[in-house]
Amino acid sequence: MDLRVGFLGAGLIATYHSKSLRRSGADVARAGVFDPDPERAAAFAAVSGHTVARSPEEVIEGCDAVYVCTWTSEHPRLVKMAAEAGRAVFCEKPLGVDAATAAEMNDVVERAGVVNQVGLILRRSPVFHMLRSLVHDPRSGGPLAVVFRDDQYLPTRGAYGSTWRGDSDRAGSGVLLEHSIHDVDLLEWIFGPVRRVSASMAENHAIDGIEDVAVATLEFADGTRGSLISVWHDLMSRPSNRQVEVFCRTSRAQLTGEWLGEVEWEFADSAGRTDHTAAEEMLAGTWRGPGGPGENPDGAFVAAVRAGGPAYPDFGVALRAHRVVEACYRSAATGGESVEVAP
Repeated sequence: MDLRVGFLGAGLIATYHSKSLRRSGADVARAGVFDPDPERAAAFAAVSGHTVARSPEEVIEGCDAVYVCTWTSEHPRLVKMAAEAGRAVFCEKPLGVDAATAAEMNDVVERAGVVNQVGLILRRSPVFHMLRSLVHDPRSGGPLAVVFRDDQYLPTRGAYGSTWRGDSDRAGSGVLLEHSIHDVDLLEWIFGPVRRVSASMAENHAIDGIEDVAVATLEFADGTRGSLISVWHDLMSRPSNRQVEVFCRTSRAQLTGEWLGEVEWEFADSAGRTDHTAAEEMLAGTWRGPGGPGENPDGAFVAAVRAGGPAYPDFGVALRAHRVVEACYRSAATGGESVEVAP
């Protein structure tokens, strides 16, 4: 019997995952979809093949695996409902509005023993795999410092049109939690655990509790230093952009892009090298295990559910990113004092 997949939430991100699932070629049965907006649920169902349900309970009862793609403050309730029913869960990032909630959600899925995955999809990005490979190349001599810049137009506008991201009760907070939790996760994936942070934030769009600029200084456990700058602006030509520069003892690497893009690098023990070849071609055969470069995250989730798990990245991975983000918010609340990240 086909694996039955349901959706809780029928907005932009649910549509992304539904299309990604179709692109993956996974053989699944499209089960129920529920959204508080019946028209949006109907529109989603019309193009995806799902059936409109009258409640979250109806979706969960009729599926084997469920996507939780609602506003952030709804994630814990729906994840708990699905996990206690024994359903596999794919939850969009961030898991919850704070680290304590994320920890509770991780406990819920662990106690239930259900397959769980979180939408930190950039762990599968070919260009970030390329950057990670360069940083860990023995010729690099080890990392010294990283500068990570992330910018995006305010997601309450344009193609995103997300009104809940301007509501701190539903979103929790702004650009650091909602958008740059991806960046924090990538930084720890590439450079290892963050030990201490100091941060400052601003609300230039005057949306209460929703920061649109976050600047953080990071100290990694191995001594590497980093800075993260994340901005929500009004440049409608820039929906989402990431640029990263890394200095190692004997190399430098620079990334521009998110999934595809450009990676440049040079090593001190040679005449230097710059290459714009597609990262997935350069990485062919260099990565083994879950989360390889370019792997479809939704196809991987379905495969993990069929195999009985585990899925990657799971709630435990996301919890680590939440703890770093939480330390940044604590630092900003003190005026930028250095704060230790909880283990």
